[in-house]
Amino acid sequence: MSEFMKALLECREASEDGSWRTNCEVFAVRKKTADDGKVYEDCPIFDTGRYRLRLVEESDGADLLKVYSDEKAVPLFNSDNCHGDTFHYTSLERMEEAIRYWLWEYERKGFVRWSIFDRAIGEAVGTIELFHREAEDYFTECGLLRLDLCSDYEKKECIKEILKPLLSPAFFMFSCEILATKAVPEAQERTEALAELGFQKRRETLRGHDGIQYGSYWILRKTEA
Repeated sequence: MSEFMKALLECREASEDGSWRTNCEVFAVRKKTADDGKVYEDCPIFDTGRYRLRLVEESDGADLLKVYSDEKAVPLFNSDNCHGDTFHYTSLERMEEAIRYWLWEYERKGFVRWSIFDRAIGEAVGTIELFHREAEDYFTECGLLRLDLCSDYEKKECIKEILKPLLSPAFFMFSCEILATKAVPEAQERTEALAELGFQKRRETLRGHDGIQYGSYWILRKTEA
């Protein structure tokens, strides 16, 4: 059994009827559910024409393995506050294990993970995670967004097209006034895309569960328009 699954199982306990229940928070503080958007009852699909975003499925494993084994892409992923998981997966078994965990988190209203499909090639080329975060730092009561893309798609126009249809609904779905996402300085195309979408770079750091301070975050504020 992998360390990943051991950590997951340590956060569950069996009830008298043999079912499992969660007895701790895993990987991040995600206390508030998105009651307004009902995102955990009926996950919406977003379509840009070329890209289609829908809830991840186990059948996406082979496609997503190409993303999560991409050594050029992995350094740009946001693994902050994830207990050492760098999201560098090199086997289909490990990829499918991660997908099962993502779906488990969706069922318990922890976060949503969408697969990003490129219709031009008929494959998933990345994922987007979103959840409502509550914490004792600047990035509280926000929608935290993680974008993992194959390195071939780490381009400004691709990123803008993928994110744009999701941003406005995200404020409603995750009951928040700001969206926050990470873009390391090396991700020049990503930072340019975020700036053009209206995000602003922040100096404040996100504090992890173990006290580590994480930087390179950008925010987008909700507008009334």
